[in-house]
Amino acid sequence: MKHILILIAVNLLGVANLFAFEVEAVIKSLDTAQRRISFHATGQDRNVLIPAEVKILDADGKALADGLNAKELVAGAKVILSIQREGDKPRLQVIRLTGKENSPAPSKTNPAPPATSGAEPQQDTSGLTAIPDLGEREYQGFPGGLYPSGKNARPTEHEAAGVALARQVQPLDADGKPSADGKIVLLGIGFSNTVQAFSGFMQVAGEDKTVNPKVQLVNGAVGGMSAARIQNPDDNASGTQYWKTVDERLATASATRAQVQAIWIKETDPGPHDGPFPKYVKKLESELTNIVQILPARFPNAKLVYFSSRTYGGWAKKRPNGTGPGNSEPFSFESGFAYKWLIERQIKGEPDLNFDPTRGERKSPWLSWSAYLWSNGPKPRTDGVFFTIDDFRENDRMHESNEGMRKVGKLLLEFFKNDTTTKGWFVVGSE
Repeated sequence: MKHILILIAVNLLGVANLFAFEVEAVIKSLDTAQRRISFHATGQDRNVLIPAEVKILDADGKALADGLNAKELVAGAKVILSIQREGDKPRLQVIRLTGKENSPAPSKTNPAPPATSGAEPQQDTSGLTAIPDLGEREYQGFPGGLYPSGKNARPTEHEAAGVALARQVQPLDADGKPSADGKIVLLGIGFSNTVQAFSGFMQVAGEDKTVNPKVQLVNGAVGGMSAARIQNPDDNASGTQYWKTVDERLATASATRAQVQAIWIKETDPGPHDGPFPKYVKKLESELTNIVQILPARFPNAKLVYFSSRTYGGWAKKRPNGTGPGNSEPFSFESGFAYKWLIERQIKGEPDLNFDPTRGERKSPWLSWSAYLWSNGPKPRTDGVFFTIDDFRENDRMHESNEGMRKVGKLLLEFFKNDTTTKGWFVVGSE
């Protein structure tokens, strides 16, 4: 529980790669004149400056008309703070109301209550089986397995191609030229859950002394930026905004596009608005196709792209306005097929996903699964992975809690430390 607080006081952590994260908090006081907010989060009090560009949002993500002067921003108000690291200091980016009933701000005489596992409604997901555990069995007519033929291991040729590309990964300078003093940037792309997952990854990676110090993790995920919203960087709207933010985050991390050599993607769309399965998943697959096709021109040295599925959504709560959660079940589970089908299309040699310049124009980096994150709630997968209700925030049971972030982070760390296409450049002495 203390790790997020250490993040807030970034200078105490000493992890050079740490970048952006979100935290649940209770407002203790708000000084609009001095633009400072005092809040309580995960057992401690903090006081930070509110920059002029901070976004003040309601529980639905809409701007509060009165900004800092909004009547909702009072002592005891429950909020989610999006915080970004700049140098050795935290910088507040967003203050968003949770929609939960206000409560007295924690103090010595009114301590914050401990996290509990209260009985909350859970969807009946007994008919769902994690894609890796499905094997050759089918879900609504579609076979499981992360890769073709119900397998969870890459086909031999695709594996060999990934290993060959991994051997090319090396520290690069700002212009993308090999340099002993250069960096290997692993960039995270996605939406709010990706912000949290990559933050958890950065936490545990920062604590692991075997991680190559030349590897720099940059969290390019942004809350609310679904696959549909980021698939076109030239739309002069959300896509342009998102990719501009990614560039800004690289710059803040003293990194460049040319140093990005590996990318981790966790993306989705908020709910099935485009028909039943598999129609809306096919739409997501199409959007993911557009995203990976953006990468070769934008990040010319990006060789390897890894995907992870959404986590379990069976406890997801309705929004304060009564509408359904952005991703509950079976939508979180089913969205994993979008990654599976996309990767399989590349394995089958689709020209629009070609990663090999000897076979024509390079349209995409090499694609692969990384850690598959969905489990059927507390029911363990065959590899032992499971999630509990307390791995998700109490306010929506959809976004990971502090504990859930670290659990996801450990799964990602295990993958990057051990996979044949990553360990050679991610781990010290594994070349």
